[in-house]
Amino acid sequence: MEQKFHWRRKMRERTFVMIKPDGIQRGLVGKLIKRLEQSGLKIVAMKLLSVPRNIAEKHYGIHKEKKFYENLLDYITSGPVVTMVWEGDKVIERVRKIVGATDPLEARPGTIRGDFAQQIGRNLIHASDSPENARNEINLWFTNQEIISYEKIDETWIYE
Repeated sequence: MEQKFHWRRKMRERTFVMIKPDGIQRGLVGKLIKRLEQSGLKIVAMKLLSVPRNIAEKHYGIHKEKKFYENLLDYITSGPVVTMVWEGDKVIERVRKIVGATDPLEARPGTIRGDFAQQIGRNLIHASDSPENARNEINLWFTNQEIISYEKIDETWIYE
């Protein structure tokens, strides 16, 4: 009996991920991206850049009144970062599980932070925590033209 696959591409959820300066300086970019790719998620945008202070202020605006805000801005603008947009089913939830708890002491072994991070202030990676924040962060860091829509050859084997 011949099997036929009827593939209709549907828009999947998207999320924003940033590898922070400590991830770059420690040479972990490939390992961190590999963890996300191996889970079946798809990268649809990526940049290596130095973060302008005004963008850092917008990105971390929710922390403006907190005592660590200035240190956070100094840290995120201290070296290059890799910004990315990832796509997949329930991608926000999946990425957050792969990344692990914000505090590496609370992050489970097998997560990025549980395996590689030591302190909360140098926790390697940022991942959007909600659909609203994902939209806002993607729009802050990327234009629509910088996000690529494409089909990967393995999508028919990953998604029903």
